[in-house]
Amino acid sequence: MAENSALTSTTGSTSLADSSIFDSKVTETSKENLFIGSSLYVEEEMPQIETRIILVQEAGKQEELIKALKEIKVPFVKMESVEEFKSLDSPEFENVFIVMDFQDSVFNELYKTDCRVIGPPVVLNCAQKGEPLPFSCRPLYCTSMMNLVLCFTGFRKKEELVRLVTLVHHMGGVIRKDFNSKVTHLVANCTQGEKFRIAVSLGTPIMKPEWIYKAWERRNEQDFCASFDEFRNEFKVPPFQDCILSFLGFSDEEKTNMEEMTEMQGGNYLPVGDERCTHLIVEENIVKELPFEPSKKLYVVKQEWFWGSIQMDARAGETMYLYEKANTPELKKSVSLLSLNTPNSNRKRRRLKETLAQLSRETDMSPFPPQTPKSCTKSSKNSTPVPSKQSARWQVARELYQTESNYVNILATIIQLFQVPLEEEGQRGGPILAPEEIKTIFGSIPDIFDVHTKIKDDLEDLIVNWDESKSIGDIFLKYSKDLVKTYPPFVNFFEMSKETIIKCEKQKPRFHAFLKINQAKPECGRQSLVELLIRPVQRLPSVALLLNDLKKHTAEENPDKSTLEKAIGSLKEVMTHINEDKRKTEAQKQIFDVVYEVDGCPANLLSSHRSLVQRVETISLGEHPCDRGEQVTLFLFNDCLEIARKRHKVIGTFRSPHGQTRPPASLKHIHLMPLSQIKKVLDIRETEDCHNAFALLVRPPTEQANVLLSFQMTSEEPPKENWLKMLCRHVANTICKADAENLIYTADPESFEVNTKDMDSTLSRASRAIKKTSKKVTRAFSFSKTPKRALRRALMTSQSSVEGRSPSSNDKHVMSRLSSTSSLAGIPSPSLVSLPSFFERRSHTLSRSTTHLI
Repeated sequence: MAENSALTSTTGSTSLADSSIFDSKVTETSKENLFIGSSLYVEEEMPQIETRIILVQEAGKQEELIKALKEIKVPFVKMESVEEFKSLDSPEFENVFIVMDFQDSVFNELYKTDCRVIGPPVVLNCAQKGEPLPFSCRPLYCTSMMNLVLCFTGFRKKEELVRLVTLVHHMGGVIRKDFNSKVTHLVANCTQGEKFRIAVSLGTPIMKPEWIYKAWERRNEQDFCASFDEFRNEFKVPPFQDCILSFLGFSDEEKTNMEEMTEMQGGNYLPVGDERCTHLIVEENIVKELPFEPSKKLYVVKQEWFWGSIQMDARAGETMYLYEKANTPELKKSVSLLSLNTPNSNRKRRRLKETLAQLSRETDMSPFPPQTPKSCTKSSKNSTPVPSKQSARWQVARELYQTESNYVNILATIIQLFQVPLEEEGQRGGPILAPEEIKTIFGSIPDIFDVHTKIKDDLEDLIVNWDESKSIGDIFLKYSKDLVKTYPPFVNFFEMSKETIIKCEKQKPRFHAFLKINQAKPECGRQSLVELLIRPVQRLPSVALLLNDLKKHTAEENPDKSTLEKAIGSLKEVMTHINEDKRKTEAQKQIFDVVYEVDGCPANLLSSHRSLVQRVETISLGEHPCDRGEQVTLFLFNDCLEIARKRHKVIGTFRSPHGQTRPPASLKHIHLMPLSQIKKVLDIRETEDCHNAFALLVRPPTEQANVLLSFQMTSEEPPKENWLKMLCRHVANTICKADAENLIYTADPESFEVNTKDMDSTLSRASRAIKKTSKKVTRAFSFSKTPKRALRRALMTSQSSVEGRSPSSNDKHVMSRLSSTSSLAGIPSPSLVSLPSFFERRSHTLSRSTTHLI
């Protein structure tokens, strides 16, 4: 403990004093009576004192505890009663008592005599970390609150406070009476008071008393720490605890949403005007006057207080957000000008025209405020001059500059209003989003902003010093490479960015509140973050249209005519590159999705030339690629086939370094098979006992034996016929054959012993489970994997049916020899790399005499 200092008593025993003082009424003065009187040179002459552990009663029967003491090499003795201590007391030892229960009479006796007492978790933890026993003048049962500094507020019952303080000390925590910067947690029994306000302003976690009680219940857990985020977040004081809210001026949908958020954040709500309400939340843009005179106890606040409290994850101070009656004579004047009841009046029409003209002048340049965040732009040059004779080319150029200026302002708003605050360190309540989520949402927006700021500055120079011969096309040709570099990373992942915003807004109330606060600001022009982020996707096509319009109004003899054509061509190349890159990116994303979904998926599946063609859900009908009845997913890529089965049991979740969880893999990798290994695709005919079945005849390149993989499709989409044709087409492309149809062979289910009968019955599933358990026991002792005679007969029958003759005796003899040779006592092929070991252990070995099928 940082607050402790070791002192040497006159008796020669070493003790540890805690300098923190909680309260004179709570702490016992006897604990602070330490003797200081020895000089340094006298200390050198004092004899060495050895620490000795005394296991009290039940502690002496714990084998795990005794083993831990031996590991840390500390001598120990056992003691059944406090009376035995007199015979064990010796000036050569400093005794440390281990007590199983800090509430029994033995513990109380030891505590009254100022003995050092610790709990078993302290010893076990030291043995696990290889550390010496910690020194503490107070009884220390465990270290789950070690290095935590707590302060209390709002407690009126002294007994409860003493109980909480004692438990904190037993878990290694430190108590402070006054709140300061060293306090790590505030334990609050109410949401008011100076300490509460300071904690909110500093971002200190504010905890319920239950946090301490629940931590004490888990005192015997070895690796438990009370400051773990997952545990601590369960007991944080919610923003609206002790608050009863009512809402005025909101739509029904918005009001319902806010009421749901209120309950989620620990508060309650009542209708407007109820005397029990503590807060009235007002939509200040709509409500101009309150329907009643509020009481002095009622806080009337703007909606920003509501969303700000959720964002900070703590109740915000109401004084900063008090609602005040708006006094806007300008608004009344504009309303009176626009509220014309008699449009037939020429005078009123003229007034309306003047009013609209004024509004048009105010919003001509941009729907956004003219000022741009200081850190995002430099001061603008002189205002755009108006030539004495405005040409059509100048008008289009001016529009191009205006839209570019607006676009830069939008990008600046996105960065300054959303990205920068989310990336700031030390946010109240902790980070709103994880770094990878912020990167996914905003991507290369800063890079796009930098490029277009330069384009805007160049256009501004051109407009300020306007001349008909000035080239606008050169500006876009100048930055074409930068546009190619910056736009694809954003445009290609825009849908992912949009999905991330929607997902985080649903799952993270603080992010939802953050968006509500910022999207209501005038800089956003009443647009959502998603609506603002779509602007880069729309910008380049818009620029291309304006450049086309500019070219139409450029004279043939003007040098900029040909330059504009080149600029338009370069923009089209950028957009084509974006589209092509987007297609590749989406293909790569699909492969990444497969890798995340399939546990143990080989890393070499990720390849720039590979793309996912089709996914098919099936059930295994044979012994390969897994047990019959297993759910198997086939991922067809343009050059390979990934085979995965459904995981039987998913344990835990995957956690990123930033604390974000993602769903566990639902599939287990079986085999990644190159399409060149598929020699035949068998279309199994439909019968009463066989429906939607097909099979693959596979031969690994290093093996002489064939393997039959049979499946039943569990969905009608895609149709089996389409799926098999698609599979054969990609197999043919892989092996460079034009006749993909020849790869399909139609077969009867009886010929290959394939059937789907009772595949989904309860009895069948139970039978498969029993069979699987039996195989786990007997697989290691199975030395012979002779193929079934029926399968050999079926293959000979299919051979004769194709060639129009019966198998000869010589064929049978060769087939028998190859079958017996290929099934020698479970000997795996050392050269078999492409197929997993289960093919060697349990393969339906197909004879080389069936090469006519291949």
